[in-house]
Amino acid sequence: MTKQERATRTRQALIRSAAVVFEQHGYAQARLTLISSGAGVSTGALHFHFENKAAVAEAVVAEASQGLRDMSAAIRRRTDTALQALVDTSHALVERLSGDPVSRAGFRLSCDGERAAAPDLRMEWHHRVRELLDEAAAAGTLADDIAREDAAAATVAVTAGFEVLGRHDSEWLSPYRLTGFWQLLLPRLAAAKTLPLLDPAGTGAVASPRAPALAASAVGEAEETAALTAEPT
Repeated sequence: MTKQERATRTRQALIRSAAVVFEQHGYAQARLTLISSGAGVSTGALHFHFENKAAVAEAVVAEASQGLRDMSAAIRRRTDTALQALVDTSHALVERLSGDPVSRAGFRLSCDGERAAAPDLRMEWHHRVRELLDEAAAAGTLADDIAREDAAAATVAVTAGFEVLGRHDSEWLSPYRLTGFWQLLLPRLAAAKTLPLLDPAGTGAVASPRAPALAASAVGEAEETAALTAEPT
């Protein structure tokens, strides 16, 4: 493994460890020692990659943001209609919020009042929902009398609400809950000719998020020594 590969794996391990620590303790109470120990490296290794706790938080949010964009784009490429892509992407998002600590922590860090961090993932999600609704309208698969902004607001409000409620009860992040929402909304949202083609439970285009495994076991402090001596802490 090259030095660059080791550094990349260490950085990813730190981001995932930070996500867990931020989720468990909140931003204010999170300690860099907990983050570094969770990644299996020294605090010196952490400071080689991140200047301070704010920089670590920004990296968590950026990772979650990139994951949201990549997931949405991949699902759209595999889906025939924009409305089904919207349904599928919402299911994939809720699955990520259920199973991926980086996604959960990214949403909390960027959206909660404890610490404002850019980008705002709920605003990014709102923008993507609106894009898909605009695409559906252009294709004639959206009902004629639908106000797209109202539909986008309802979709974001429900999925964001599931994220908040799911912090204390994981059942809110179940596919069953989201399927029920789409069973209510799709008959109002979709054009009559499109509705029979839509699956409120999502389709095979929904890609299960497989978050990268923590690399801590493969990253030892000894591997970082040469790099750490080249940078101040």
